[in-house]
Amino acid sequence: MRSRSLTLLGAVAGALAIGGCASYRPLPLAEHAQLADRIGAIAHTLPAPEPGAAAVVIDVDHPLSIDQVGLLAILNDPELRTERGESDLARADLTQSATLPNPSVSLGYAALLGGPGTTGAFTASLAQDVASLVTYRSHVSAARAHVSEVDANLLWNEWQVAQKARLLAVDLYWGERSIESSETQLQSLEHAASAVRSAVNAGSMSLSDSGPLLTSTASAEHALGSMRLDRLKNWQDLDALLGLKPDVRFVIAKPQVREIPADLDRLISSVPARRPDLVALQLGYRSADEDVRAAILGQFPAFVLGGTYGSDTSDVRSAGPTATFDLPIFNRNQGQVAKTRATRLLLHEQYQSRLDQSVSNALALAARSRGMTEDLTQARQAAATAVSQAEAAKSAYEQNNLDARTLVDYESTASDRRLEVFNLERGLDEARIALALELGVGLPQTRIAPLDPQR
Repeated sequence: MRSRSLTLLGAVAGALAIGGCASYRPLPLAEHAQLADRIGAIAHTLPAPEPGAAAVVIDVDHPLSIDQVGLLAILNDPELRTERGESDLARADLTQSATLPNPSVSLGYAALLGGPGTTGAFTASLAQDVASLVTYRSHVSAARAHVSEVDANLLWNEWQVAQKARLLAVDLYWGERSIESSETQLQSLEHAASAVRSAVNAGSMSLSDSGPLLTSTASAEHALGSMRLDRLKNWQDLDALLGLKPDVRFVIAKPQVREIPADLDRLISSVPARRPDLVALQLGYRSADEDVRAAILGQFPAFVLGGTYGSDTSDVRSAGPTATFDLPIFNRNQGQVAKTRATRLLLHEQYQSRLDQSVSNALALAARSRGMTEDLTQARQAAATAVSQAEAAKSAYEQNNLDARTLVDYESTASDRRLEVFNLERGLDEARIALALELGVGLPQTRIAPLDPQR
């Protein structure tokens, strides 16, 4: 009867052990690239902001704002997929930290082969590592803080991707305006050069009169070529962030960037509660602090507590407690204590450095925005004046009161003034976008990048 009970108990224990084991599932690699050939083929549905709310769909068939471009980059950037594995690893570490060590069981049987004994000898012991229980709470707290730290870092990575996409969109929009203005100016130069060549051939002008005009035309062609190369590179970089093929194009709306907030000082003082990278450093410090606690508690020597039961060959049975522990003579966990304290100090200084840098950057960007706003006002006035003078010069040229070379000079000045306005517009938008990132505003406060559907 006793043998049958033991057999049944062993079978149940084996079934439970097998049932709790993980099973294998293959995860095959992709056989081809997953680059979309049009903007409508990428993910453009944002998750619902709260339970019960409807998902937000970005209309990719209309001109996209720079904020929409940033959100699309978060949803489709290929590199964000690789970083999501870090979250799974952190959660796996939490699972491991929250799992207590298994008790140890020892069984022994010695068959009677001869002598005065009457039966075989049997021994059984059950032991549990008690030292791990002392540090259990600290290890679990550290692992939980690390999970939150990883999630905050992943959110910051999403913000960085969105920031890069938004800046590229700004560069593309104002770069396109600059190219259009430069193309118009180049057409004027080529038209004037053609008129001068006709005059030279007719003998009314000398060959030396065409030299400055040809030089201006060559300079304009070179500048326009550089702008087009920059535009091509920016489009390729943006397509890569959106998971698109390098030749995909779409319309970007005129940037509408928020101005410097009126409550700038309040926003700067509350940056540590909003910026994901600062929150991640806080959580990392909390995890390191728990590691210090665990290391100090780890000075408690290894201690295994259990009990034994046995019978000898004369069928004398005995039972009692057992204890196994280390003598902390040489190793008192002093190395781990020193290491965790040094790690905590490093994170403490890293957080202070990052906080100081973020505040400094925010103040600098605010000052730059104010200065560029003043410069832009003056540049717009100068551009308006130059355009008015160019229109007057064109009217005089049509009435044969002005030569072609002088008209080109007026038009070149107007074009240069417009380009200056475009460059300031771009610089101001970039400064304000960067300021919003430093302040931790204008971007999703929770992760929105979708999980890999294969996982």
